[in-house]
Amino acid sequence: MGSNEESALSVNVSTIKITDITQDGDTLTFAITSQKSSSTAGVCVFRTYEDFEWLQQSLFSQDDVPGLQGVIFPPLPGKALASTSHTQTKALKQLGFLALADEWKLYSKALELYVQQVAAHPTLSTSKPLSSFLNSSESPGKQRGKKGIFNRLSQAMEEMRKEGHKDVDEFFQSERDSSTNLTVQFKVCTEKFLDVVLTKQKLALACGHFSTSLHLCVNQDNPAAVAFSKICLKISDIIEAVKINYDKVSDNDISSLGLGLDLESRYQEAKREMLFRRTCKLVELETANRNSERAKPNKKAIMEGVQKATQKEFDVISSVAKQEIAHYNRARVTLLRDFLICWCEKQLSTARESAALFSQHLDACKGLAV
Repeated sequence: MGSNEESALSVNVSTIKITDITQDGDTLTFAITSQKSSSTAGVCVFRTYEDFEWLQQSLFSQDDVPGLQGVIFPPLPGKALASTSHTQTKALKQLGFLALADEWKLYSKALELYVQQVAAHPTLSTSKPLSSFLNSSESPGKQRGKKGIFNRLSQAMEEMRKEGHKDVDEFFQSERDSSTNLTVQFKVCTEKFLDVVLTKQKLALACGHFSTSLHLCVNQDNPAAVAFSKICLKISDIIEAVKINYDKVSDNDISSLGLGLDLESRYQEAKREMLFRRTCKLVELETANRNSERAKPNKKAIMEGVQKATQKEFDVISSVAKQEIAHYNRARVTLLRDFLICWCEKQLSTARESAALFSQHLDACKGLAV
């Protein structure tokens, strides 16, 4: 791809935003705005999840991109269960944290991050599928994606015997071992943190019920019970404040660290898939080497040609993979750090607000007649 074409396709990553979500039955439609680096005019398109799937499929299917199998593709979130007939349990199993926020705000943020990650990728940012996704007035998801690397590799993924195949490169063997472990650890960490958030939401709900039930103890008609009624009302206010605190804390968990852990968990899986794709190519190369060695004289030249082509492709994939891993390690640390900082700042702000409110309730309680 020439430099002029690359410039025409590139987009200003910071301008990519999902500004609105509309729901029609089971279909969610996202309004996506963006701006090309070479232009001051903005573009707004409307996309469904099928369009996002088309983009991911098309990125996988770029057979003309050298070393594509070594790319760590930004992970696309799962499809949202928009129908109200689906239970929260099923939605949580499908999307985790992304199913918790109201009006699909967190889910749209995850999709926004996905497009931004594609647009920021040095190889994928200038791809024609991305340009079509961000600029075409037609819905690209209606097009039938061509079968390419993704389909072939999805078949290879079923060959689990290759998972334990020993690597010829110690660097990649170490990365594979580390990736397998980290993928499991981040998945467990995300699930445990989700359990904590769900518990906080249950406590908030229980506090709400308790606060409301205290009003049943109020008896304004009996003068002897006036003092007791005032105490019940004040306790109700305090419990309501506790409920509000739990709600805010859990919302902070979801919108910051929860989103970060969900993204990191999916990226760990994407890295692991890339390493497995390279392992599949390694197995293919070793097979080509054996076939070349065992080939009969009349087929020797053909087998050697296949072996050399496979070796060249494997070397390019390995080179791309090393660059991807280096970039991935830097970017993921920075991104997760930013999510952690955001989480801490939000929780500190909420803690200060709650502390001030509880202090007011404490002063009011001191003035109650017992």
